[in-house]
Amino acid sequence: MHINRSLFQILKAKIDYRKAILLLGPRQVGKTTLVNKLAGSISDQFLYLNGDELPIQSALSNPNITFLKSYLGNSKIVVIDEAQRIPNIGLSLKLIIDNFSDIQLIVTGSSALELSESINEPLTGRKWEYRIYPLSWGEMSQTLGMAVTLASLEKYLVFGTYPEVVTQNGNEVDVLNNLATSYLYKDLLNFQGIRKPELLNKILQALAWQVGSEVSFNELSRTVQADKNTVANYLDLLEKAFIIKKLSPFSRNLRSEISSSRKFYFVDNGIRNAIIGNYAPITLRNDIGGLWENFLMAERQKLLSYAGFYGQTYFWRTVRGQEIDYIEEIDGKIYPFEFKWNANAKFKTPNSFLEKYQPEPLRIIHKDNFWEWLSSYPY
Repeated sequence: MHINRSLFQILKAKIDYRKAILLLGPRQVGKTTLVNKLAGSISDQFLYLNGDELPIQSALSNPNITFLKSYLGNSKIVVIDEAQRIPNIGLSLKLIIDNFSDIQLIVTGSSALELSESINEPLTGRKWEYRIYPLSWGEMSQTLGMAVTLASLEKYLVFGTYPEVVTQNGNEVDVLNNLATSYLYKDLLNFQGIRKPELLNKILQALAWQVGSEVSFNELSRTVQADKNTVANYLDLLEKAFIIKKLSPFSRNLRSEISSSRKFYFVDNGIRNAIIGNYAPITLRNDIGGLWENFLMAERQKLLSYAGFYGQTYFWRTVRGQEIDYIEEIDGKIYPFEFKWNANAKFKTPNSFLEKYQPEPLRIIHKDNFWEWLSSYPY
């Protein structure tokens, strides 16, 4: 079963043979499938190079123009997959872009940290950069149909939406366990900044148990028994490896507003549940609130990313416990949202928030109306 990806037409519109197309995202979310489909739709003269392979790393680590001319041959499209594994790849990409005007470069990477460090300066003004995630609600509902997708909601809350999880019914646990052990840390553990792999697991488990709740760096450092700065550094690396996503507090200097804590969500519910080893159905769980919030946050991030959202996202909370789960701010307007699994749940926007910020009307996103929210942008 093939599920069409939202980015396909977006990327195809950027083919101009003048800039590289850079596609970043976690491993196993379909980057290779997408870029090969894209390349094949443009020309049958395309070359696929896998950066995980040692001969490719050797060939592209320190090439010259003469070598590249022979190596790339008559290719019109060159796909370099997992480019973060190739030393000095930024300079090699720059050579190709500047000297081969008849070649379109398409580059993928699973680590924003390593790839950004190596290519940002060489490719200044020479690239279009995009993110790809596990399958989105919109992609699944458009391909599978709304009836099928809605009927699978509880499955997505537990097992997530990695392509192989969605398309291979019955093998969800094996697929997720393999992802969590073989692929999740692959690029992080190759990065020199990770000196304590066991600390990664402790941090991820702590975040998994607190999903949807505020996280204090001081409290987290005590929980995992590590220095606060080390924990902050590892959290940054985990975000750049597309495992977690940080949400900052919304504060405009009111003394009563929380400004030091953060919320962290997992890019995929299935990965979160794999980390804590819990695939029980939602009827047997006591964490449905956290699962629901993580699912909505992950899905909204996909929608906004593919739609070209350029605003900011936050949560809001006061020291007295008043809170709003999620806020989007764009073009001077503030859009607040509250997440409730129960469709009959009530919520009143705190007066202090209304008086200070004059937001748009708050929307409660629950299991009976969420699909509209995950299909509606702009507002």
